[in-house]
Amino acid sequence: MGAPKTGKSARSSAERKAHVQAMRRAEKARERRNRILAITTSTLVVVSLAGWGAYALNSANEKEEQKTAEAKKPVQGTKSWDAKKLGRNHVEQDVDYPMTPAVGGDHKNAWMNCQGDVYEKPVAAGNAVHSLEHGAVWITYNDKASSADTEQLAKQVAKTPYTLMSPVKEQAGTIMLSAWGTQLSVDKASDPRVEKFLTKYVQGAQTPEPGAACTNGLSAA
Repeated sequence: MGAPKTGKSARSSAERKAHVQAMRRAEKARERRNRILAITTSTLVVVSLAGWGAYALNSANEKEEQKTAEAKKPVQGTKSWDAKKLGRNHVEQDVDYPMTPAVGGDHKNAWMNCQGDVYEKPVAAGNAVHSLEHGAVWITYNDKASSADTEQLAKQVAKTPYTLMSPVKEQAGTIMLSAWGTQLSVDKASDPRVEKFLTKYVQGAQTPEPGAACTNGLSAA
């Protein structure tokens, strides 16, 4: 048997034990604080994300409401034709349209691709009219249009689904925008009516076949 612990060694052992227990309590306290901190941080992140999500959703709704309101306003200077008098038959032969560029009428069976497609050469009117039937806006220009204007228009078209662009040398206006039964002529690409026309008539109320394809058509006339 070993010698019994003296009072001093017993006190040292008790102190070590108390120290260990104190360290364990401190560690548990740190763990609790860390858990609380993590929960608080996560809660703040969730609340922040929820707040941002609500803000983004509200902003998106406001933009959509503004777009809807803008689409209801008339675009100054537009010329319209009676949609009921514009034929919608598919034909094999070329059609002699009474307006240039054409805004509707009988047309070719195939449409021009109009998912933001920019054509450097003229396209057949009969194919472009089919695109208008699907809700596209056809932007055209003649030789009076500057290269800066055509470049600006091309960028606008490239980012706008249900649009196409091509030159029409014989048209009267420098720049013309055509939708089914409706047309606008402007002198510059910077004219604010260009954006207003696109907002109102891309897949607009005038569209005979809303949602119809603007792909898998012709990529060249």
